Amino acid sequence: MIALHEAYRAGLLHRKYWASNLVSGLIVGVVALPLAMAFAIASGVKPEQGLYTAIIAGLLVSVFGGTRLQIAGPTGAFIVILATIAAKHGVDGLQIATLMAGVMLLLMGFAKMGVVIKFIPAPVIVGFTAGIGVIIWVGQWKDFFGLPKIAGEHFHEKFLHLIEVLPQLQLATTALAVLSLLLITLSPRIRGLKHIPGPLLAMVVATALQSIFKFDGVETIGSAFGGIPQTLPAFALPSVTLARVIELIGPAFTIAMLGAIESLLSAVVADGMAGTRHDSNQELIGQGIANIAAPLFGGFAATGAIARTATNIRNGGTSPLAGIIHAITLVLIILILAPLAASIPLAALAAILFVVAYNMSEMKHFAHMVRRAPQADVAILLITFGLTVFTDLVVAVNIGVILATLQFLRRMASSVEVQQVAEKELEMELTYQGLTTLPPGVLVYAIDGPFFFGAVENFEQTLAQTHTDPRILVIRLRRVPFMDITGLQTLEEAILNLEARGIRIILCEANERVREKLDKTGILAAIEPEDYFNDFATAIVRCNLLVGTNPKIAQEKQAVLSEYAEGMLKTSEIYLRGRPQ
Repeated sequence: MIALHEAYRAGLLHRKYWASNLVSGLIVGVVALPLAMAFAIASGVKPEQGLYTAIIAGLLVSVFGGTRLQIAGPTGAFIVILATIAAKHGVDGLQIATLMAGVMLLLMGFAKMGVVIKFIPAPVIVGFTAGIGVIIWVGQWKDFFGLPKIAGEHFHEKFLHLIEVLPQLQLATTALAVLSLLLITLSPRIRGLKHIPGPLLAMVVATALQSIFKFDGVETIGSAFGGIPQTLPAFALPSVTLARVIELIGPAFTIAMLGAIESLLSAVVADGMAGTRHDSNQELIGQGIANIAAPLFGGFAATGAIARTATNIRNGGTSPLAGIIHAITLVLIILILAPLAASIPLAALAAILFVVAYNMSEMKHFAHMVRRAPQADVAILLITFGLTVFTDLVVAVNIGVILATLQFLRRMASSVEVQQVAEKELEMELTYQGLTTLPPGVLVYAIDGPFFFGAVENFEQTLAQTHTDPRILVIRLRRVPFMDITGLQTLEEAILNLEARGIRIILCEANERVREKLDKTGILAAIEPEDYFNDFATAIVRCNLLVGTNPKIAQEKQAVLSEYAEGMLKTSEIYLRGRPQ
């Protein structure tokens, strides 16, 4: 359900909630101001484009998203991807990729893929977010220390070049950056300052110092970008061609996937803080609409911002009204205060991104996972982290998810048991039929767990351990929830091989879904027509009949038990039809 409509139905748009949402929206708007500009500059575009993105995305996600507390806009998670796209394809290419990503997000929402994205494992998410944090941190050294232009395409090349030129740091720039960093980190602990957002305080103080003393060599928004226009963006459609679409489909998919992950993570955090419940598919639709609209008004890719969403909740936000006020606040700041932005030092914005990078890296959580998580998960975490830093985010996420999937399948396969059932374990079931032992020459095997391609080896190894061939092999399937085509083919091959050795196969107790697959793939046709049973008791009676143990009694028992089993099935069907759905 659309968050705004849900909030209306819940009565959260009532006048009594206006004050708290107004205050929260104003605070979040002020917090978003320096972050939006910093993220824009780090992404390779102009600072005002970050503000436009925060306005458009913040408004549309609040109206059409799936969580009523989400604050959307440019985020640190996108910096690495967007900077690469902007450098390679230009700002126009970045906007086309964002537009395409918006369409993809929209389709993902309509296809109800919101739940699927939640299945990305924690080691992969922590690994790539920590990697992004490291890249952002190193990427801001130039503006933080006032260093000359850095050469190098890959992370290690840039890092080594930064180390080489670090002695050339500019003292005034570094001093402003360090002061800004201290204000951001220490102001929450100082009485009288703790209610002022640290990034805003750092930006205002650094800007005031630069405006008064005009330090030489300190780069500002005015000197680097010519300031910020005191107008709102006009509608402009990017030049979209088929060649550009084909060229940018990969980057667009990356933006869409990362945007989906970050938005849903932010929604989960909001639910945990406020006790709400988001609609993941509607959230993807809202993010899709926002990313389609943002580039049409000078913006770029946006997603749910965890820090700003948390700020919204902590300051009393209860409905999408806070997100709408946050967007209006940014509009007013542009129209009234834009000329003052020319003196904002890039060093102050770099200090803000230092803190963002540290928060993204989640160092404590990362170290805790390395110490406490299973070895396989630690390996996935470190591989994803390393690939994010030294190669590419897309490669890192893909390989991380593949490794996590393979690890999950390995664990699933090892949990599937295929074993011979001893007579002692069957004592109660045999006693019910007046037997003390299995009929001579009969072995019973049970498969416990999903019989898929990963469990095939266990099945084959267990059968190979049977040193003497029985006359009849009963395979119990009652604890098999499903079978895939590899498991079905393996079972069929095993049946044919065993029957070629003179061993008769009896199958029993498959659930309806598995039985349909056995029938559809021809496995039931591969055994004798009377050698599949819905229950184990009838299967044992059949074994008695086949081995010649009291054949007359066995036939009578089989008829009685078959009639009983059929009656139970009919009773179950009647119950299920009558049960409320």
